[in-house]
Amino acid sequence: QVQLVESGGGLVQAGGSLRLSCAASGSIGSINAMGWYRQAPGKQRELVASITSSTNYAESVKGRFTISRDNAKNTVYLQMNSLSPEDTAVYYCNANLRRLQYTYAMDYWGKGTLVTVSS
Repeated sequence: QVQLVESGGGLVQAGGSLRLSCAASGSIGSINAMGWYRQAPGKQRELVASITSSTNYAESVKGRFTISRDNAKNTVYLQMNSLSPEDTAVYYCNANLRRLQYTYAMDYWGKGTLVTVSS
């Protein structure tokens, strides 16, 4: 079993900051990549940022969001600054990982954490 548990969402005013965390636990062999996606009401889920040995960001968050990872803790973070109402969404953690005793990697998802930015 593998679990991804997000934390850190909430309500913040425009211009404010939040830090999301996601910890992966269970029978983990290795993690290839971790990332954050978001889904706003009525919209498709989209990639926000991902991290392997390098980082990748959606254009809409470049310069405002920073993704980082603690490999020892199997945890990924998303520091979100200069938030705007357009950032309001449910944020989902994703990990591409290989379980112990498995030879292939799969994608796993957290349940999501709501970020609401008020104007």
